Amino acid sequence: MCQDCETQTLNRRNLFKLAGVGLTAAALVASVPAHAATTPVLPTGTSPVTSPSEALARLKQGNQRFVQDAEACATHMAATRGELAGSQHPWATILTCSDSRVSPELVFGGSTLGELFVIRNAGNVLDTGALGTIEYGTEHLKSPLVVVMGHSKCGAITAACDEVTKGAELGGSIGKMVQPILPIVLSAKDKGSDLIAQTVRLNAISGARRIAEESRIVSDLVAAGRVKIVAAVYDITSGEVEFIEDI
Repeated sequence: MCQDCETQTLNRRNLFKLAGVGLTAAALVASVPAHAATTPVLPTGTSPVTSPSEALARLKQGNQRFVQDAEACATHMAATRGELAGSQHPWATILTCSDSRVSPELVFGGSTLGELFVIRNAGNVLDTGALGTIEYGTEHLKSPLVVVMGHSKCGAITAACDEVTKGAELGGSIGKMVQPILPIVLSAKDKGSDLIAQTVRLNAISGARRIAEESRIVSDLVAAGRVKIVAAVYDITSGEVEFIEDI
């Protein structure tokens, strides 16, 4: 068979395949109920959260449960996993540290799948990736609350403090990673004797403030009363979260 004949045959085959795919896709779309794309799917036993204040209250109540009885915060997620396979509607977006001792789903009272939209990096730094993820959580997933949460004894904060106070040289990408924290260390030096604790607190507050300052999407949602931004500090010893609402 000549090359032109082969090409024509292949083109006809591709057209038939594409037509079949199109018909299949159309059938699938037609079979989905009209309300499926807009009806929130919530984990079993949970109620929808529609306001920033309600979301913050739920986080506070969850943290109280965690502090009082951490063992009671285990959840049965098998059924929930299936329920949420098609969509998600988290009611809080949380930027926190990658520290293995900090798990927002446990810290806030055993929040199950589908409830918290979590961004994690060392030092809970508000970089481009984190800010874009927060925008997605607030605008597209309709999450009404954003929390920037630092924690006690943070390694990234300690490294930044050592660079400022001891001239420590951090190799590789770690040095670049802590660069945004260095100005906060300098501003924390006159805030008290515990430089690391003060930097943790100010770093969380700075990140929370910058979200609205650097994102028009989020600032518009805040102005409309649909989103609230708070800072927080988690104590890894007691399990308690201090919320800083006046940022």
